[in-house]
Amino acid sequence: MRTKLSQFKFDLPKKLIAQYPSEHRDEARLMVVHKDTGKIEHKVFKDLIEYFDEGDSFVFNNTKVFPARLFGRKEKTGAKIEVFLLRELNEEMFLWDVLVDPARKIRVGNKLYFSDEKGNDLLVAEVVDNTTSRGRTIRFFYEGENEEFKETLYSLGNTPLPKYINRQVEDIDVQRYQTLYASEVGAVAAPTAGLHFSEHLLKRLQIKGIDFSNVTLHVGLGTFNDIEVEDLSKHKMEAEYFKIIQKEAEIVNRSKMNDKKVCAIGTTSMRSIESAVSATNMLKAAEGWTNLFIFPPYDFHIADSMVTNFHLPKSSLVIMVAAFGGYDLIMDAYQEAIKEEYQFYSYGDAMLII
Repeated sequence: MRTKLSQFKFDLPKKLIAQYPSEHRDEARLMVVHKDTGKIEHKVFKDLIEYFDEGDSFVFNNTKVFPARLFGRKEKTGAKIEVFLLRELNEEMFLWDVLVDPARKIRVGNKLYFSDEKGNDLLVAEVVDNTTSRGRTIRFFYEGENEEFKETLYSLGNTPLPKYINRQVEDIDVQRYQTLYASEVGAVAAPTAGLHFSEHLLKRLQIKGIDFSNVTLHVGLGTFNDIEVEDLSKHKMEAEYFKIIQKEAEIVNRSKMNDKKVCAIGTTSMRSIESAVSATNMLKAAEGWTNLFIFPPYDFHIADSMVTNFHLPKSSLVIMVAAFGGYDLIMDAYQEAIKEEYQFYSYGDAMLII
């Protein structure tokens, strides 16, 4: 039984943390890991199509990343403050949960000003509550419709690249830190396995008869929180909103009933479908909040294959991947990836576990 955090520690050279995406979405490298034989193959992502047939289904997370990182200034002092939007709490009151940096300077009652590139103040917000050491609830002052407010808010924001991408946001990130099929706004981080799918590859998959099912899970920063307990059974995930509608569940269930493959595209898709399992081990329609933390040993109910990127040591993501692929096999695969200099994290290369 693998339930100790320390078992998921490995040394990752910094040079393997991808700072940019591959030139073409579907030309990242792909490691194929076979669960039954332990065989490991080295491919290109567009070779994924070779492993699936008519009637198989892919489960995509169609969440859309919004420009969640804002830079404002504090009233009176003019100190520069980073505000990271986490989630909208109340549309009518323009209330948001945020993270602030540097947090020690931001207290309840402080006003924050947000301006455009010309220095015109477009929004003002007041801090109304402390939620955590860095967390705050802020209320924007705005007279108008929420839709107009969101347009203004997002025009001020930046693509929320993870901190380990150690550079400024560039034009390429607006497109490439977003899946091509993203449609439901609400994520503060991209479901990165899906970043590798190009229009051409998606079309080829459809022509081959592979079915697409869309679920929604709005990725929050909680997915990336450090695990601070050695006993994984004591770790609590931060809840994230997810939604699966009936017709999308039926696509997956049809593949299952016909003994076809079901492939979860990314850890967020996997968490979504494992949060909506019926009494007969089928996928059911569901909507709500999930804090499901998957760690070994775990019996998966819906998907029998999975596409994922290469993840951080001791993260909830690598732990879930090990639960799916088998601890020993996945740890060996990660050592192989390091030896072969695969690129890791959001803009990195991909793994197919099948």
